[in-house]
Amino acid sequence: MTDSRSADDYTGHVTPGGPAQVRELPGLTIRKLSVGSFDNNAYLLTCRATGRQLLIDAAAEADRLLDLVTSGGEGLDTVVTTHQHHDHVGALAEVVSATGARTVAGRDDADALPVEVDVRVGQGDTVRVGDVTLDVIHLRGHTPGSVALAYADPGGHTHLFTGDSLFPGGIGNTKNPGQSFEALIEDVTTRVFAVYDDATWFYPGHGDDSTLGAERPHLDEWRARGW
Repeated sequence: MTDSRSADDYTGHVTPGGPAQVRELPGLTIRKLSVGSFDNNAYLLTCRATGRQLLIDAAAEADRLLDLVTSGGEGLDTVVTTHQHHDHVGALAEVVSATGARTVAGRDDADALPVEVDVRVGQGDTVRVGDVTLDVIHLRGHTPGSVALAYADPGGHTHLFTGDSLFPGGIGNTKNPGQSFEALIEDVTTRVFAVYDDATWFYPGHGDDSTLGAERPHLDEWRARGW
């Protein structure tokens, strides 16, 4: 596997089968990789002080995800699953079996995952990887237990990993049975946009990244259109 490693050339754009993009922060390295036929984003977070590693969404192509882990360092401590949908868990069992990583998921989605969940989390909880702390944000509506993770970069801006709850151009899909547009737009508004500033960079479950500042002017438009 090859990486795009320059601190200056991170764009957040990855392609299926293509190299990982790498973003170096003072305390954390973020590696972004596209996997599977649904162009899912997987994120490997490596604590720079300790080398401990956390994977967000073992979605597909376990071999490429394990190569990604190896490119970041030795071993994988934790896999966080942002939500229960099948395209986000396709490689979860294989990655966990190969690495022995503990599993973390939103408590209201945990029972639907194809592995036993070691730690069930909700709004206000935290997940640690080495010296790095990630805040858990429960965003209801796409699935009952969808979670996002927030990393407050000391001296920098916040980095959000939003799963399928927030994308450039709108919130996640809420048109299927059991989903709720009203719940998701409310949680995204009150738990994300009302809490974090415009410099906050977010990393979605599919496609390119964005910032809250780029998306904030469109919140009323999203609410009016209903998706």
